Amino acid sequence: MPQPDATVFSAAERETLYRIIAARRDIRHFLTNEKIDDAVLGRIMAAAHSAPSVGLMQPWRFIRIKDKPLRNDIARLVDEEIRRTADAMNERRREFLKLKVAGIRECAELIAVVQAPDDGTLFGRRTLPREMALCSTACAIQNLWLAARAENLGMGWVSLFEPAALARLLHCPQGAQPVALLCLGPVKAFYAKPMLVETGWREEKTLERVLFSDKWPENEE
Repeated sequence: MPQPDATVFSAAERETLYRIIAARRDIRHFLTNEKIDDAVLGRIMAAAHSAPSVGLMQPWRFIRIKDKPLRNDIARLVDEEIRRTADAMNERRREFLKLKVAGIRECAELIAVVQAPDDGTLFGRRTLPREMALCSTACAIQNLWLAARAENLGMGWVSLFEPAALARLLHCPQGAQPVALLCLGPVKAFYAKPMLVETGWREEKTLERVLFSDKWPENEE
C-alpha cells in the first residue's frame, strides 16, 4: 500500500526530469579510449533494474562485454547486418551506408541486453505473453538510457545483429534472445536533434500526430 509520507517532488526536480527526457539522444559518436567509473555504471545499472515489469517478472538480463576479442566478434556481426540492411534499402542503400549507425568499437562500455527464457508468468500476460515480456525489457532499457543521460553519458541502442548468432557468442541458454546492444560512454557533444533528423534521414512526428481521442481517426493510417 502507498505510504502517507511518500516522496513529493519539487517543481525544480520535475523540470530536471523533463529536461533529461528531452535531452536524451540515440548516440553513435563516442570519445575513444575512455572509461566509466564503476560507481557511475553501478548507478546506471541499478536504475535499469528498477524498471517496472509485468507481473514483476523482470525478464531482462544484462551482459557487460569486457573481453576485447568478444567485442570485436560482436562488431563484425553488426557490420554484417549493416551490409544486409543496406542491400534491402534499394534506392537508399548508399545514403544508409553513409550513416554511422553503431559505436560498438569506440564506446567505453558495451552492454548486451538479453530477454531471459520465459518463466511462465501469467499475471498480466495471458493475452500478450511475448509482447509484455519485451515491453518490460524495453522499460529497463529506457531507465538505463535516462540514467546514462543524467550522468552526462551517451547511449546508443544497436539492433543491427542476427539474434541467434549473438546468442551463440554470449552462450545464452535455450529460449533466451538478445534484443539490444547498448553502447555507453563519454561524448564530445550530444546531438541537438535526433541524429536521423540532423542527417535528413527522417522527420519526427509531432505529438498531435500520435495523440488521439476515443478512437483511431479515419484519416490516420
